Amino acid sequence: MNHTVADGSSFWDFFNSWSEISRGLGNISQPPALTRCFPSDIDCPIRIPFSMKQMDETSIVAPFQERVFRFTKEKIAELKAKANAEMSTTSISSLQALLAHLWRAVVRCQHMEANQEVKYVVVASARPRLQPPLPAGYFGNTIYGEIVTITAGELVGQTLGWVAWKINRKIALQTNDEIRNFLMCWVKKPKLLAISSYPNNTLFTTSSPRFNVYGNDFGWGKPVAVRSGSADKSDGKITLFPGAEEGSIDIEVCLSPETLLALGDDEEFMEAISI
Repeated sequence: MNHTVADGSSFWDFFNSWSEISRGLGNISQPPALTRCFPSDIDCPIRIPFSMKQMDETSIVAPFQERVFRFTKEKIAELKAKANAEMSTTSISSLQALLAHLWRAVVRCQHMEANQEVKYVVVASARPRLQPPLPAGYFGNTIYGEIVTITAGELVGQTLGWVAWKINRKIALQTNDEIRNFLMCWVKKPKLLAISSYPNNTLFTTSSPRFNVYGNDFGWGKPVAVRSGSADKSDGKITLFPGAEEGSIDIEVCLSPETLLALGDDEEFMEAISI
């Protein structure tokens, strides 16, 4: 399923509904909402400009390796408590603290110059932020990326809480007005992004630990784990899934071989890992 058509929430609604149908259930638990609306003064259909040359372009993906790290509910809670205490706040979420922990460790293992810029593409969803909100079961793509940019020296030298707060503030800016402005600008000047278009020294998140990935049963029982496929992977891709144990999170990390090896040997990072 192409991401242009549906986001992760829609995909898992589809997948779980498929499993219900395969078991012969009369009605699916989450019927899709197919309502479509467009900003005013927009001439539909939306026309996306492209050329055959752009379609034929391929990028050279640098060598990378992949590893899954599991964080238990208890370890995640410790990271969240530490981040909030360091910033004297209660606003930093578990996921923001976890991503900050990962980002600091990756850059620490990359041994960059202190003044070199590093970026984290955090994914936001319009679903809970639009007013009025989208209907439950809305089938479509509501996600977009926001970039947090700081220097490698700041990232490694500052505290976990400071980095998590940077992520938190970027997400907090995603209001109803900001989202509608983004959508209006995109419709007027569409732009399709590929993972290969991200600059160097960038981590980018896909998927979410909030997705109902264990809610499907095709007749042979519930899933015991979930992993992503081989498509669209490159150095810097971070894929999040809920772990099998309640409250745990599995993180698939794609990094250059030398960085991934160093990450596995990083004591500060591995202290929070469940082996």
